[in-house]
Amino acid sequence: MKKYSITLLRGDGIGPEIVDEAVKVLKAVSEKYGFSLEFTPALIGGAAIDATGVPLPQETVDQCLASDAVLLGAVGGPKWDSQPGNNRPEKGLLGIRAAMGLFANLRPAVVYSPLADASPLKPEIIGDSMDVMIVRELTGGIYFGTRGRETAEDGTLSAYDTERYSVPEIERIAHVAFETAMKRGKKVTSVDKANVLESSRLWRETVTRIAEQYPEVELNHQYVDNAAMQLCRNPKQFDVLLTSNIFGDILSDEASQIAGSIGMLASSSMGEAGKPGLYEPIHGSAPDIAGKGIANPLATILSAGMLLRYSLGEVEAADAIEAAVKKVLDDGIRTPDIAKPTETPVSTAVMGDAVVAAL
Repeated sequence: MKKYSITLLRGDGIGPEIVDEAVKVLKAVSEKYGFSLEFTPALIGGAAIDATGVPLPQETVDQCLASDAVLLGAVGGPKWDSQPGNNRPEKGLLGIRAAMGLFANLRPAVVYSPLADASPLKPEIIGDSMDVMIVRELTGGIYFGTRGRETAEDGTLSAYDTERYSVPEIERIAHVAFETAMKRGKKVTSVDKANVLESSRLWRETVTRIAEQYPEVELNHQYVDNAAMQLCRNPKQFDVLLTSNIFGDILSDEASQIAGSIGMLASSSMGEAGKPGLYEPIHGSAPDIAGKGIANPLATILSAGMLLRYSLGEVEAADAIEAAVKKVLDDGIRTPDIAKPTETPVSTAVMGDAVVAAL
């Protein structure tokens, strides 16, 4: 029997509640598909500050690096607002991404047919479903380039940020996008601004060259402004969107709004092949509802499905989790965030139990 080690970073706010439901589902699906999961908790964020004084203890880093994959809940909350900037809970999240060498963010924007009316797009545009995967470069580009301020001789103050990408950085994120597309609809749309930016011209040249290694995958290019428009106009045209750091930051938030419910959206951050990935819902720690048992665990459960698919290679089990979530929604089971006024919502634990039952 295959055995995998999973580090659990429950974190803050609703993090512990939603991670526990994902673990419940992972245990059930592992029993069904004949593999074993070993779960090891570790501290991050505010919980780590309370216990150790820092948001990312070295023990957590060591544990994550030694595991096959990491499942994260959420970090942060007003309790730690008085912490200095270099010791806030969010520093733990940035720190673990850096320590694990996570350079690729995979964020699916999915509309499930029972929740299609939650999308702000018209029914004739969104239809009854949507499934777009955004692959965003995570450690390069303008967010990590040279920056500063200058004062001219006349006293005018200016500021600058540098968009810089190397060929190896573009190559590795392109490989992630094409390999992801091979597991999906075999289509990649690379987003750039090659009509204006030299960094985008290098991006387009490199992506086009890498595409030659994936003859089964259809590649097309779109300028970022057009891509933003096309996401609203016809999101169904996209399978995998490949983006730089800043373009992906913007487009992934647009896509999540199109999907309609932030409580349903998973994500993963990946590093080099064979290294552990980090999986988390895209929503925050929601401290206002923490401990009330009403948080939606489905985004975390779907993140666990991504963990099975992309880090462990347990594709059948991942498919089963996604199918179980769809069945639960088809059956009309809703937590408060996705329930209509006429529907009776269920608790976090009941939703987790429902997914297990659907498996």
